[in-house]
Amino acid sequence: MDATPTLFTIGYQEALPAQVTATLRDAGVQLLVDVRAVTASRRPGFSKRQLAAGLAEAGIDYLHLRALGTPAAGRHAARTGDLAGLRRIYDGQLATPEAQAELRDLAGLVRSGRRACLLCYERQPEQCHRHIVADRLADELGCAVRHLLP
Repeated sequence: MDATPTLFTIGYQEALPAQVTATLRDAGVQLLVDVRAVTASRRPGFSKRQLAAGLAEAGIDYLHLRALGTPAAGRHAARTGDLAGLRRIYDGQLATPEAQAELRDLAGLVRSGRRACLLCYERQPEQCHRHIVADRLADELGCAVRHLLP
């Protein structure tokens, strides 16, 4: 186990499932944490069941933390480039008891040394709520954050 754990993030926009899996495997990721509120995807291979099955074949575990997903208004803000609105809306989501519980669970996984990676759609982390989660955990745990680009 590394002295300082690393939390990874990845977005699947413009990527194929095999590219995402290869990137995760190359980084030594053991657990993909899906932080999408809606796990259905129009992109083949990225709906919850298909994604989990493909990851299992590669030896990577899958966990969905729905309460860490972005509400519809936050997704709309992200799509329209309103990053301040996304942060405001998502900060409200993170204040909910459900999200707080899932943040604690995620923090425990990172503390344990398990190599976890947060997944959402947007390729660039700064345009996605996953960087907010990663930054909070980095502040709380002192872990490193590494954004992967497939």
